[in-house]
Amino acid sequence: MNTQKTKRIHKLVCAIPSGQVASYGQIARYVPGVTARMVGYALAGIGDKTGIPWHRVVNAKGTVSPHQGAFEQRQRLEAEGIQFNARDQLDWSQALWPGPDPLLLLGLGLDPEDAFRT
Repeated sequence: MNTQKTKRIHKLVCAIPSGQVASYGQIARYVPGVTARMVGYALAGIGDKTGIPWHRVVNAKGTVSPHQGAFEQRQRLEAEGIQFNARDQLDWSQALWPGPDPLLLLGLGLDPEDAFRT
């Protein structure tokens, strides 16, 4: 994946406020040519030094995907008030990020309507 797409993914993830989450697919819908898996790769191992809230992106089931930082991710989400049920799923109706401001998308050179196209 090219650097421009990775930068766009990172900036979108930075727009997710504390206490809200997005799915990998939700982020991917805003960047043409990007899949949910590519979003996962763009966030894998970026760590704390970047300031990117990577932990606010979860899988489409509303669970933390298994990976090396999964325990830390869940702890961070819980510290932000995200609650998980007995099946380790969060409640999308309570935690879903409604998406970025269209002006942010325009500033990134993205079309705000892309997320609504199939």
